[in-house]
Amino acid sequence: MAEPSDPNTVFLDGVDQWISVLGRLRDVVRQQVVAAQLTETLDRHGWRRARVLDVGCGQGTQALLLARSGHDVTGLDISSDLLARFETDLAAEPADVRSRVHVLQGPGEAAPELTTGLFDVVVCHGVLMYFEDTSPMLGALSQVAAPEATLSLLVRNGLATAMRDGLRGHWQQALNAFDNPTYVNRLGLTARAHTPDDVDRALAPYGWRPEAWYGVRVFCDHRDEEAPSLDELSPLLAAEREAGRRDPYRQVAALLHLTYRR
Repeated sequence: MAEPSDPNTVFLDGVDQWISVLGRLRDVVRQQVVAAQLTETLDRHGWRRARVLDVGCGQGTQALLLARSGHDVTGLDISSDLLARFETDLAAEPADVRSRVHVLQGPGEAAPELTTGLFDVVVCHGVLMYFEDTSPMLGALSQVAAPEATLSLLVRNGLATAMRDGLRGHWQQALNAFDNPTYVNRLGLTARAHTPDDVDRALAPYGWRPEAWYGVRVFCDHRDEEAPSLDELSPLLAAEREAGRRDPYRQVAALLHLTYRR
């Protein structure tokens, strides 16, 4: 029997492709919608200056938005190329923002060894889909979370795995995707989709209880063009945020944003 692939190595194989799509419509919609949902979550719990760990922070989009909002953020990622982009963007920020950000290289599973203290908010976006067994990652995230922490996860939507291929007119791929959690993503990497129930069950042994879940990219997952300005995108983003909190729309989104409390 073949050994399972190292999920960290799998992702590193797609980093160049990931960088090539940064700033395109799908990327901007994802980042803006997730940021709004995360802000809503933190505001609901009164987090004004939380200690945040962003596992799989990549180029630092969410970490920088959180730091600009006054939070103290540690970003952790395995990719030196993505962290270099993060640090370049960080260097252009005001001194008070820079002082609230700490960047580390390493796998999320090593977070307990690489970080110090406990975090009020743990963010892990676009990571779990590369893990056949999510327990090492979820165990590590749980170990560094404070007793009343908030956990924010972003996963590929396992409720509607055929939607992307269907929207793009790839009919055979859409047929193959029904009831199949494994897929090849836009980076060309094999990954896995998850439903809310999947994630709830995986987190239950670590003492997490589900709080809310949202859809991300309901209307534009099949759109590959360059993103217009945020002003021009405003109506689309408003529609995406509204759809992401409502059934049945959130059920057919490309991604699911799930939040938990200890």
